Amino acid sequence: MNQRGAPLEVIAYSLRRERERIGLSLSELAKRAGIAKSTLSQLEAGAGNPSVETLWALGVALGVPFSRLVEPPTPKVQVIRAGEGPIVYSERADYTATLLASCPPHARRDIYLITAEPGSKRESDPHMPGVIEHVVIASGRALVGLTDEPIEVGPGDYVAYPGDLPHVFEALEAGTTACMVSEHV
Repeated sequence: MNQRGAPLEVIAYSLRRERERIGLSLSELAKRAGIAKSTLSQLEAGAGNPSVETLWALGVALGVPFSRLVEPPTPKVQVIRAGEGPIVYSERADYTATLLASCPPHARRDIYLITAEPGSKRESDPHMPGVIEHVVIASGRALVGLTDEPIEVGPGDYVAYPGDLPHVFEALEAGTTACMVSEHV
């Protein structure tokens, strides 16, 4: 390719990444794209001179847009500093949930930073069927889990429970914080 073309190492990495993502062998992908296995092997090794037609056929066979094969991946770094981010307050407890990452397309989870103070408990009604909540305590202590059987947890402790049943988060110490992942299965 000329200097203005996509770098071969980008194409090689992208082809291998996408092929492995969907679990295809070199032979199967070559067959689906209508190209020689040796051509595909060369491309994944960063050699050869792929035509638009070859890359297009590979993109179709992989189920990805052409651009995914020729553009270098750009890291998507997101930073939310402490005290920033959208905060939701509880009406029934001294409890806040800061949304750290909403569920992107094709994923099924949300991530929250929880801050809670003793004196009131956050009782949650059941969520959608199949929801599982994962909690890791960062500071303080809390009773967390199913309303009828909460578990006492402290810094570094992890607990998971069905979010589609009544559940509770009750801080036992001032300044209790936790990371909660709500998984939608």
